[in-house]
Amino acid sequence: MAKSLRSKRKRKLRAIKRERYAKKELAQLKKVLGINENGDVEMDNISDIATVTDAKTIQQNKENPESEGKEAMETDEKKQKYSKKTLRNEHGNYPIWLSAREVKKKAIANRIKKQKSKRKNIRNRKLKKKTVKSDKKEDKQMIVE
Repeated sequence: MAKSLRSKRKRKLRAIKRERYAKKELAQLKKVLGINENGDVEMDNISDIATVTDAKTIQQNKENPESEGKEAMETDEKKQKYSKKTLRNEHGNYPIWLSAREVKKKAIANRIKKQKSKRKNIRNRKLKKKTVKSDKKEDKQMIVE
């Protein structure tokens, strides 16, 4: 269970812990930032952190902003294209950001649409056969007469 927030003793102990952990955290931060005991920052590898440019190049960049933004970021991965209607790519896979529940829902919906279109095609074929047969009968009757 959680510690009571209103307990005086627990509050007092948490305050003591906070002070103790604050010292450790401060020492850790100084170590990460490279700050010495006397408060100076170590500037050994400043060239790795920042680039130094003179005033002339800055003014030239202001006058010609096109020259600065010419470099485009290169990426190794190709962006996948997904169908807006079915949310599938060319391999039939769903995107990774789509939850499993939504994938299942989309798959069922796509299956139902496919079945409906198949039924419609079968019905159309049957109707075409009937019309073709009736046309042939009419042609035979025309020939007989």
